[in-house]
Amino acid sequence: MKPVWTVVGQGAIGLLAASRLHLSQQQVQLFRRQPGPFRYQFEQQQQGLQQIELPAATAPIRLVLIPVKAYAVLPAIRQLLPLLSADAQVVLCHNGMGTIEQVLPLLSPAQGLWFVSTSQAAFKPSESQIRHTGSGPSYLASLKATDPLSAQWVTSAMALAFAPLTLVDDITPLLWRKLAINCVINPLTAVHQIRNGELAQPQYQALITQLLSEFIAVAQHYGQAFDQADISSLVYSVIGTTAGNYSSMQQDKTHGRPLELDAITGYLLQRADEAGLTLPAHQALYQALRAGDQSLSLPR
Repeated sequence: MKPVWTVVGQGAIGLLAASRLHLSQQQVQLFRRQPGPFRYQFEQQQQGLQQIELPAATAPIRLVLIPVKAYAVLPAIRQLLPLLSADAQVVLCHNGMGTIEQVLPLLSPAQGLWFVSTSQAAFKPSESQIRHTGSGPSYLASLKATDPLSAQWVTSAMALAFAPLTLVDDITPLLWRKLAINCVINPLTAVHQIRNGELAQPQYQALITQLLSEFIAVAQHYGQAFDQADISSLVYSVIGTTAGNYSSMQQDKTHGRPLELDAITGYLLQRADEAGLTLPAHQALYQALRAGDQSLSLPR
């Protein structure tokens, strides 16, 4: 009998993963606020529309993917804990950092914790539609030892949900690398209310250079070495390949939703403060977004 995967919420990346699992003949259920099954349209790249219906989650839950915003991870885990089996496998997937340290102490000895970092992109035109808008590599790492069978279930399912996927021993360098991208593109596009591609314009170059220089100083303090030219090339590559997209933080700001700011810029500022470093460019972005500043008085 195939194991049942529970996907938390009905966000874009979660529904992308759930859809890919479902279409690969995996058993999938959704854990969400609303009772009953969830019906929606899934548009794959170059493959047209698929009508999908997923049942509501039932306990006990043994395999769970939590692809929610960073600020929602801890509330989701606390809600799930009474429903998890003694050997449950929990997979986190979100932008930013800081949740791993919060979740690990809450799990029992036999429960496993994993993290998947993905560059897949998806968009929800409406609550009942999900569109796969971009492909890219994904990385999976185990954060807590588990039994071989459970590990096989997790790795094989995540390879279907987030293909192409690479299993890595240590996710930390990849999370820092993604943080470099996110702490530039997300807050800048949110503050200036622009598409990702507009950050390639010359007026943003000096600020992006400063943001990356500040990031590198913090990362180096925590043993993560980044070359300015290499990380700058990576950021501009992402800006180019996602030029027509709006970042998740820009979309959240546009629709009045909470921002993942504390897990991205806020996390970097917290680590900088612990290291005795100051980050004026990141601090200015953080304060502008926290204040809902519409004056766009930041340097450009």
